[in-house]
Amino acid sequence: DVGYILFNTFSPFASEREIVDAISAMQTAGVNDLVLDLRYNGGGLLAVASQLSYMIAGETRTRNQVFERLRFNAAAGNRNPVTGETNNPIPFYSTGVGFTVPEGTPLPTLNLPRVFVLSTGSTCSASEAVVNGLRGIGVEVILIGNTTCGKPFGFYPTDNCGETYYTIQFQGVNGQGFGDYADGFIPNNSPASFGVRLPGCQVRDDLTRELGDENEALLAAALSYRGSLACPAVSAQATTAVGSAEAGFSGGGIPLRPPPACHPVRCLARNPLSA
Repeated sequence: DVGYILFNTFSPFASEREIVDAISAMQTAGVNDLVLDLRYNGGGLLAVASQLSYMIAGETRTRNQVFERLRFNAAAGNRNPVTGETNNPIPFYSTGVGFTVPEGTPLPTLNLPRVFVLSTGSTCSASEAVVNGLRGIGVEVILIGNTTCGKPFGFYPTDNCGETYYTIQFQGVNGQGFGDYADGFIPNNSPASFGVRLPGCQVRDDLTRELGDENEALLAAALSYRGSLACPAVSAQATTAVGSAEAGFSGGGIPLRPPPACHPVRCLARNPLSA
């Protein structure tokens, strides 16, 4: 059975409960392949991204493995210069971290060796961390859609006099030490000369059908690739548009889907294990 999850943000804290409930439903249904629709997911909390990755891959693949390591500049050494603590890697969280799922609550798992990710240029930051973190433990990520935004960088939000500042403070790398995807992850059949290539198909975002419709272009391509490993022809629009939800299309009377509700982020709470 194939499961489909549309997940539009890893923030706010409520996203923890939402994705846990979705994966739990997939587990109950006996899903053995997953299409994860991150096409408009601009990012959010790394702790929730880690939880999602754990729930996809399962206990055996993630045990004692690194989801993401924060790389600061050389002067930081092994210290996190923001918190002053030792710069320990972020694990694959296997329990609730206390945002909206009680801390220590075991998470459901699908134990999948691969996942299909639907992407556009709005797939960013913590969403890309899921792709990179899973690749770091050998889970195959099949990318359907278009090049992701390319943001391996992140920050701790800093409040000051009613304003919140988001300054680039670190680069995220996976358990294999890889984090050089500033040009994005790109489907393997793309004619573009940049980006980190992944198995999959470049497909133009389909604004004519509801998300989750099996005939919607990205989902249809994922289901087809699952059976045949074949891709539809790459359209000129897919090559040039970079798939951004915010770019839209002119003419034809096709409504533009709304852009993500938040800016692309890869965000850590100062204590990522608590609200």
